[in-house]
Amino acid sequence: MIEYLMAGGGLMIPIVLCSIVAAGITLERLWSLRSQEVNPQSRLAVIHRRIDLGDVTDEWLDELLERSPLERLSAQVLQVRHGGKSVMQDLLFVEVKQIAHELERYLSTLGSMAAITPLLGLLGTVIGMIKVFSAIQAAGLGEASLLAGGISEALVTTAAGLGVAIPALVMHRFLLRRVDGLLIDIEHHVSGLIDRCAAQSVHPK
Repeated sequence: MIEYLMAGGGLMIPIVLCSIVAAGITLERLWSLRSQEVNPQSRLAVIHRRIDLGDVTDEWLDELLERSPLERLSAQVLQVRHGGKSVMQDLLFVEVKQIAHELERYLSTLGSMAAITPLLGLLGTVIGMIKVFSAIQAAGLGEASLLAGGISEALVTTAAGLGVAIPALVMHRFLLRRVDGLLIDIEHHVSGLIDRCAAQSVHPK
């Protein structure tokens, strides 16, 4: 492995750094975007039960604000429930955008890694071919060892760049889809919560 890194020349350093950043972001987002971490649907029953019982206290809402995005948004909606359904829906619209921004954290950087590494590989290819033609100009076609070094550098950097870019691009798309799915679920559940609060205000017990 070290031989291949050395054969790729100096451009292998930024390519390796990009691969480390991409791997770190991927692992961190896979952990942070778990459904039970963002959208713990099992806790919705507790929220609904307390709404039905009228047991919505400021202390409890403060606790929810420190938990998952779903619970935080539910608490924010419950805090303005007396303002009516339209107020709760407006809050939902605004806060979902904020949650989307939080969930997409670092994904733009991951996308940048997927875009940069092929260009670094291409640059390595160009540099390697320049070395090949420089060797041909200096020593002619008879010096195969001189030509092999430039060709090797060109091929290694290209392969390394693509080897980092392809999985980074796949994970970038996958994680964006996961964020979209989580946001849809959150909107669906909080919309149901809004309807429940609105119905309770119309038909109080």
